[in-house]
Amino acid sequence: TAHSAMSSIGSGYDLYSTSYSPDGRVFQVEYATKAVENSGTAAGLRCKDGVVVAVEKMVVSKLLVEGSNRRVHTVDMHAGMAVAGLAADARQLVNRARSEAANYKSFYGDPIPAKELAQRVALLSHFYTQYWSMRPFGAAVLIAAVDKDGPQLWMVEPSGVTYNYFGVAVGKGKQAAKVEIEKLNLTEMTCRQAVTELAKIIYAVHDEVKDKDFELEMSWVCEESGNKHQLVPKELKAEAEAAAKAALEEDMGDD
Repeated sequence: TAHSAMSSIGSGYDLYSTSYSPDGRVFQVEYATKAVENSGTAAGLRCKDGVVVAVEKMVVSKLLVEGSNRRVHTVDMHAGMAVAGLAADARQLVNRARSEAANYKSFYGDPIPAKELAQRVALLSHFYTQYWSMRPFGAAVLIAAVDKDGPQLWMVEPSGVTYNYFGVAVGKGKQAAKVEIEKLNLTEMTCRQAVTELAKIIYAVHDEVKDKDFELEMSWVCEESGNKHQLVPKELKAEAEAAAKAALEEDMGDD
């Protein structure tokens, strides 16, 4: 019994990512996932005409210049990433994704397909779970792209697992955000509509009591952006944020 208690709390089996616990868990990878769960929420929606991603970027100081420490990045003309977890770890994954996209383009002459990009980033994440001298990445990334198969939304987890989604959320508000995403009819929704829905979700899951201010970052790759990954236009984002704040006040009024 002492043995099983020890394995469930990790003591002794959590020093390296190369050790399995007796019940088959790799604790260092689970701890890396915890770093992601402590982060501001990131969410993505795949719509009929493209993909939209949004991030609740915590503002750690009032002195920060708005727009710094981005958590939404462009990887290639047709692909972007939203990140959750440790920002510096995520930046490594973004840099790797950019070089993979450039290498694929120069070798094959075509933009990298979303699936290939996700798998190559996942390969790096997984690589860092296999050697005792390395620390797993404390970051998860959402990949938004439009390729020859249409709009694509992938997520890569710290374990190196990657899945293709219609809608996904990660970070501290992920459960609440998933509940809201599951209510949406994504096959009929346009990206313009999704911008408002995502803003509402991020504002709804933000914990005003525990957390400081946040900056909403949003990007899309869709027909309206010419299938190029870009930040959502300022006016549209401002409209979406106003709608999100109004919806929040309405909910508080109902309570």
